[in-house]
Amino acid sequence: MKEEKDYRHELKFAISYSDYLAMRSRLKAVMSPDPHVDSSGRYLIRSVYFDNSDDKALKDKIDGIGKREKFRIRYYNDDLSFITLEKKMKIDSLCLKYDVPITEEEFRKILNGDIAFMREHGNDLVKEFYAKMIYQRLKPRVLVSYVREPYIYKAGNVRVTFDSQIRTSLFSSGFLDKKISNISATDTPQDMFLEVKYDAFLPEIIQDIVQVPELRQQAFSKYGASRRFG
Repeated sequence: MKEEKDYRHELKFAISYSDYLAMRSRLKAVMSPDPHVDSSGRYLIRSVYFDNSDDKALKDKIDGIGKREKFRIRYYNDDLSFITLEKKMKIDSLCLKYDVPITEEEFRKILNGDIAFMREHGNDLVKEFYAKMIYQRLKPRVLVSYVREPYIYKAGNVRVTFDSQIRTSLFSSGFLDKKISNISATDTPQDMFLEVKYDAFLPEIIQDIVQVPELRQQAFSKYGASRRFG
């Protein structure tokens, strides 16, 4: 059975590079870097997003549907020794994520449409994904890549991330076996995005740091941006 979790708040902002530098300097004084980052304080994320032939997940986002979900498979720094299947659900600005590790072999089978093994899998999330691949006709649609610089703060279970170099590649079943060819998913490669996630409350010290004049919350979606070319 899936562990029961509570929804978390999720705020997203497009920021300038100068705002990023100022915020990062102040955040470093009170927050800790994520323990999984490399010496640069960042890591590379690649996610394969799933949708059906009617683009339901994409249209739900574009149409502003308040309650929606999507599935993705994610790995880091091109290391296939740790891969996760993730289901992300949103209700307006609240989000909830379930995830489970899968093997590289399982990943490759899913990408190639060889999903029969999922039916008898020992994890409920994998079995749910299998059912929805069948009756919702979910297929891998796009590979999204970006660089993330994450910080954590224990009070309020706060996570602040800076995402940049968001790139997209239309799905190819062989992309794991060759160099990935992708293009920028945003108007300019220098675009940066701030994400703030927290539980019941956002501590005042973090609020003060991330509040920048004229900064406006926006409903930016990496999946939506990455589907702009197909």
